[in-house]
Amino acid sequence: MKKKVTRVPRNSMEKGAVGATGAAALNLRQRRRYCYFCKENIDYIDYKNVGVLRKFVSDKGKIRPKRSTGNCVQHQKMIADAIKRAREIALMPYFKR
Repeated sequence: MKKKVTRVPRNSMEKGAVGATGAAALNLRQRRRYCYFCKENIDYIDYKNVGVLRKFVSDKGKIRPKRSTGNCVQHQKMIADAIKRAREIALMPYFKR
């Protein structure tokens, strides 16, 4: 005779398992970030404005992702293009040591 195989839940949220990822984790959720440029009604992101662009570059010189800056898709693309232009003209470094 064959044994019945019982299925084990893959993650802790399945089958009502309670743990650190349960109801307590829902209270730790961060608030949603909003696009700075939509909020300020800025249409064009100038590549010469290095002070604004530095907010969207990490300490190593990488362009920060949309999920960490809170920008919308359109403005994130404009920021990336502006940072790349500023790097090309040597207004911003490609990387920091």
